Amino acid sequence: QVQLVESGGGLVQAGASLRLSCAASGRTSSIATMGWFRQAPGKEREFVGGISWSGRRTALADLVKGRFTISRDYAKNTVFLLMNSLKPEDTAVYYCAGDRHSADVSPHSYAYEYWGQGTQVTVSS
Repeated sequence: QVQLVESGGGLVQAGASLRLSCAASGRTSSIATMGWFRQAPGKEREFVGGISWSGRRTALADLVKGRFTISRDYAKNTVFLLMNSLKPEDTAVYYCAGDRHSADVSPHSYAYEYWGQGTQVTVSS
């Protein structure tokens, strides 16, 4: 089993930056890729980006390309989502997720078996 814990969310003004962290523990050797998703009130969960556990592949949704980046700290089994130039429409609960099977980063939430509890990001205008 794998446990995922997100941190780093908060309330910021538009244009600010935040870095979210997702710490993985347990059977991390079973993880193939890690994804970030977000869900705003009244909306479906959407893909933000992801990274292979090796760190060699990354993917970002078009909505956040150029503003967000994903990286990984191998020693700490932690994946980061650096969010720059935040906009009010980025307000959501952000979740990290782990996938045991996919060779490439999947944009589909159903591909991920492990989920964190989520961290709230609120961007004020």
